[in-house]
Amino acid sequence: MESRRFPSACVASPHHLATAAGLAVLASGGNAVDAAVATNLTLGVVTPYLCGYGGDLFALIWDGGLHAYNGSGRAPAGAALEAVRASARSAQMPTRGPLTVTVPGAVEAWFALLERFGTRSFPSLAEGAVRIAKDGFPLSGQGSERIVRATDTLAWSDSWRAVYEGAAPGKPLLQPDLARSIEALRADGPDAFYRGPIAEAMASQVRSLGGLLSPHDLAEHRGQWVQPLATTYRGVEVIELPPNTQGVTALEALNIVQALGRLPVEGPDRHHVLIEAVKAALADRDELVTDPDFMRVPAEELASASWGRDRAQRIDPASACRPVPGRAATGGTAYMCAADAEGMCVSLIQSNYMGFGSGLTVPGWGINLQNRGAMFSLDPSHANVIAPRKRTLHTLIPAMALREGKPWLVFGTMGGDGQAQTHLQLLARIIDDAEDIQRAIDAPRWVVSPQDWAVTAESRFEPHVIEGLRARRHEVALGGDYDSLMGHAHAIQVTEDGYAGATDPRTEGAVLGL
Repeated sequence: MESRRFPSACVASPHHLATAAGLAVLASGGNAVDAAVATNLTLGVVTPYLCGYGGDLFALIWDGGLHAYNGSGRAPAGAALEAVRASARSAQMPTRGPLTVTVPGAVEAWFALLERFGTRSFPSLAEGAVRIAKDGFPLSGQGSERIVRATDTLAWSDSWRAVYEGAAPGKPLLQPDLARSIEALRADGPDAFYRGPIAEAMASQVRSLGGLLSPHDLAEHRGQWVQPLATTYRGVEVIELPPNTQGVTALEALNIVQALGRLPVEGPDRHHVLIEAVKAALADRDELVTDPDFMRVPAEELASASWGRDRAQRIDPASACRPVPGRAATGGTAYMCAADAEGMCVSLIQSNYMGFGSGLTVPGWGINLQNRGAMFSLDPSHANVIAPRKRTLHTLIPAMALREGKPWLVFGTMGGDGQAQTHLQLLARIIDDAEDIQRAIDAPRWVVSPQDWAVTAESRFEPHVIEGLRARRHEVALGGDYDSLMGHAHAIQVTEDGYAGATDPRTEGAVLGL
């Protein structure tokens, strides 16, 4: 299947209703930022198992120049290492629950993006999301499966079960409390969320269950415009966000592959090189990447060609390596992209982290609070050890690629640890092989776990590829034909006569345009 072509505008996301919301904004004269925000607001309603109003957000925007926004929240001011260890009664950070809740940054980010670049008001862009939350929408098989899968994990959470228990395919999912939250944002803006009744309810719930989030933590939240990171791969400038994201991981892997010379043709030699580059970059990420205020090695050094050349020299072309294991980060994220008739491009990603996040759904407001704090370490020697007001290492990485200083590709994916890995695999196909972007996204992918360096590969790979990787001492297990473990990637390519758009067959998304 080839990418779809649109002469003047395009939007892609992992749910067709959200993509339709973005298209409606573009069709009515809104710009790409307006469309991306409307898409995200709708995704927060129709895919609460991927993202939502209690999560974080990162974005790249092109409007003739490049802009990057870090909309991630910080740990509570009371989150000192010993306090968290005492509350957790463990030397390991919990995976879910109140101690994993960090300040949600997405709401502030939506307003910040619209204030700088938007042409439509938040109330108008949120109108559709309110309606769907209030009136409900029929759950797809994939959506109900995700909710059913979470039921066992979150059986302890009465507030979550009150909203989502009993979900079934075709049955409308009603979220009246979430609709109330969106209406409050429409009426009072971000103050309702960070300083008003919603803030009080969020902090009260978290603290009543033993967490540390306070109203002051929420009131102090500010997102940040940041300088993006870049490297040049085969003459293409690839743009990622800096730490606290893992964007530097994708750039390091690209630099390693480039330092090794021409990429082998499709087969075990190629995938061995790509996997080894990913492993080196992930090992550096887990050892070094965190809140930039706490990093021992500057991100610019990690993203440099010289760093990549050093790591490339350590790769054995005939045998898999086993770096020091790190921590695995699973996916529960939504990536979306949009482009308009004026050439504005938006790459945006938003998440609650693990599906519904912490498991805490705020009573009366229907907001699923993220568990991004689960990424923190409770090892005092670890780069990403928790600390008051610290931002944790983040897996979320929206991306762009420029040719001759102008946007050529807007792309990204969900997938936790797999995000940087998918960036590398897609760019190898699109840049090295000049592959159509839809065919590149459709192609079989693999993902490496930094926890044990095992490789899970989609079963559509040719048998000789899997056998060749195993012969090179990779531990390879086979996943599904189109496995969500590989992430949900979407892309927009800027062409001479408009845009080409692509969406991932691993999800229920859509790419639409004008």
